[in-house]
This record gives sequence, C-alpha cells and structure tokens, in this order.
Amino acid sequence: MTKEMKTIDAAGRTLGRVASEVAMSLMGKTKATFERNIYSGFPVKVVNASKLKITTKKLEEIQHQRYSGIPGGLRTMKGVETVEKKGLKELVKLAIFQMLPDNKLRRVMMKHLTIQD
Repeated sequence: MTKEMKTIDAAGRTLGRVASEVAMSLMGKTKATFERNIYSGFPVKVVNASKLKITTKKLEEIQHQRYSGIPGGLRTMKGVETVEKKGLKELVKLAIFQMLPDNKLRRVMMKHLTIQD
C-alpha cells in the first residue's frame, strides 16, 4: 500500500490558513478512516513557502520559545528574527508543529512533512 502525497501551494496565502490545512491532513482528519490513536494521515509537501503573504506587523507579533534544557536557557524569539536566520520555511514548520496534538504521534506526523521554498 503506497501513501499518496498531498501538495499544498503556499504562494499568496496566509501563514495560519496554510498551517491549519497541513495540520488537518497530517492528522488524517480529512479522511473517513480517521483514528485518533494511530497515525492515519498522509505525507504533505508544502511548496512556495517563501511566497507566503505575511505582513511586517504580524512578524513582529509572532513569538515562539526555545529551551536549551539548562536553568535560564529559555529564549523568546520574534518572527522577524526567525525569518532572518532560517527563513519563512522555519516559521511555517513551527506554526504546523503548534497546531498538531501534543502527544506521541506529533513527531511521527512531523516526519511526514516536507517544506520547499
């Protein structure tokens, strides 16, 4: 049984709408055979991630945290910093990650995600 790959074009679309569509597909909620306790989604490929429609005001508002594991190692980064260092590709990945359920299947779902610029 081969899994079909879903391709989503992000050109001209907003970050949240792309991320929510990808998250739903990765979880498998778009299929009739959805099961909450096993991975029932399919691989998703996001193309044209660098052509997302996002304003500078929104980039200033977006914040995410990184924790190194040591006391005092919590870093809060703005969306602008992330885009400068790693590009819009990373911002899309973080948005999708936060929309997936926080359980053991989250990493499995993220492995089936590919993002291209």
